[in-house]
Amino acid sequence: MNEMKRKAFALMMAIVMVAVLAACGKNSADTKVELTISAAASLTDALNEMKTSYEKEHPGVTLLFNYGASGSLQQQIEQGAPADLFLSASKKNMDALVEKGLIDAADRVNLLSNELVLVTPEGKGDSLGSVQYLLSDSVKKLAIGIPESVPAGAYAKEALTNAGLWDQLQEKSVQAKDVRQVLQYVETGNVDAGFVYRTDALQAESKTDIAFAADPDSYASILYPIGIIKATKHEKQVRELYTYLQTEEALNLFVKYGFSLPKQP
Repeated sequence: MNEMKRKAFALMMAIVMVAVLAACGKNSADTKVELTISAAASLTDALNEMKTSYEKEHPGVTLLFNYGASGSLQQQIEQGAPADLFLSASKKNMDALVEKGLIDAADRVNLLSNELVLVTPEGKGDSLGSVQYLLSDSVKKLAIGIPESVPAGAYAKEALTNAGLWDQLQEKSVQAKDVRQVLQYVETGNVDAGFVYRTDALQAESKTDIAFAADPDSYASILYPIGIIKATKHEKQVRELYTYLQTEEALNLFVKYGFSLPKQP
């Protein structure tokens, strides 16, 4: 009789273990992973479109985007803000995180490139044919991103400095927290012109005009590097996203929004 009870008890425990394992498997399958991507503000439109299709193909993953100036995002990551992936509009900000050991150099890839242009409120672009026209009376206020934290602002400062105009334009300069704010200033007519990326100008073409593209030899190449944050708790999922962003499908989406692919060395 004791032997029968022992066998019955063993059978019952086996059934319980199977049920527990099944429940754990179900909970694991149902677990939702949230990936936080710190991305340059100029990537907003392209990434928001990508979010819908990516989450549909990866039902267990939710993408959370933290958009802003690359310099500000770099500082947030350095201070321990939650982030799994960093998409910067500047090599400088990505390199700083690599140097501090927060991103592995092997996971740093130049994903995209862009171009610096001057935009004006709609209908006023024809009056500015080149950078020298910024000195004219028709431009009373010129918006640029804060050079210390906004890559587009740093590129604009470099281009204007090389043209010998930076100091002369200081009285007209209005600084903005990122390129989207520069664009907003131009769209609302609060400034007469502003330096933004071509991608931003294309998305706002109904409210602004592209007056001209800055001389590409007057500023450093605009590259968008991508890197995985070492502290991520979702290595598998973030690496899948990192790999996807480098596929032809994803790159074609970025190109649709006006980005270019970096020239191969």
